[in-house]
Amino acid sequence: MPFGSGKCLSTARLVGKTALVTGCNTGIGKETVLDFYKRGAKVIMACRSMEKAKEAKSDIEKLCKDLPDTGNIILAKCDLTSLKSVRDLAQNILDTEPQINILVNNAGVMMCPKSETEDGFEMQFGTNHLAHFLLTMLLLPRIRNSTPARIVTVSSRAHIKYGIDFDDLNYKKRPYSAIEAYSQSKLANVLFSRELAAKLKEHNIQGVNTYCLHPGVVKTELGRYFNDSLFPGARQIFGFVMSPFMKTPEQGAQTTIYCALDEKCADETGLYYSDCVAVATAPKGANDEYAKKLWDMSVELVKLGDYDPFTANDPGVKTV
Repeated sequence: MPFGSGKCLSTARLVGKTALVTGCNTGIGKETVLDFYKRGAKVIMACRSMEKAKEAKSDIEKLCKDLPDTGNIILAKCDLTSLKSVRDLAQNILDTEPQINILVNNAGVMMCPKSETEDGFEMQFGTNHLAHFLLTMLLLPRIRNSTPARIVTVSSRAHIKYGIDFDDLNYKKRPYSAIEAYSQSKLANVLFSRELAAKLKEHNIQGVNTYCLHPGVVKTELGRYFNDSLFPGARQIFGFVMSPFMKTPEQGAQTTIYCALDEKCADETGLYYSDCVAVATAPKGANDEYAKKLWDMSVELVKLGDYDPFTANDPGVKTV
């Protein structure tokens, strides 16, 4: 058993609830969908590859075919390397889903070679932070009308290692480091969740709570770029050395599930979790000035303009 494998012990049901999970055709995202589905939720799987998403949906449904009162799974296309794709997904959800009770910002890339998103952002910062920032902002009017609601962002303990360079978020001036860029993107996740909680409080919006977490070192496909970013064979060596200490995807999903539905943290917001308990972030992750600055820069980078998700009207679903 890996060190500190916390487990979500809640028996809460999610019948009548709608959850959206990004990047969930494998790994901890798929396990999160499976858990919500077993609890009776309607789960929207937002994935880049519809083919892989269909396979994952089929796997989950087969696994649960003898279980009573399962939910249902809806597939939605979303490529987080494209802000247009994120906007299209958000519009599709707003047009068709009367409520979003749980949003899990799960998808991510890790230590990929230097590359950019469709919009010109460093790949890890653009995918792991900016895409989820935009998605959350666009869905927030609907989430505000779906209380009690929770917004869960999957970060990593890697956020403690480096800082965040506000003068060069996209590595235009400094030499690229895959691990440093990953750390920066995960610190951005922590700061985003913290500032979102502060802004919800400022606007006196109750019943919408926000959570950020470290899932643990998990056996998933996230390490697929190690050989390219570090050295040939790095992925295999890391896997061999770390294997006894790594979590299965099911174990890795427990803290996400805990933050999404457990009664114990129902009144908590803006905190950071590991193994199903709130823990301290790195000092940089608790820096309110950093959190505000990142928020303001993110608003500009994703071009939100005058749109204010805390006061914007919920457009309501489209009637056919």
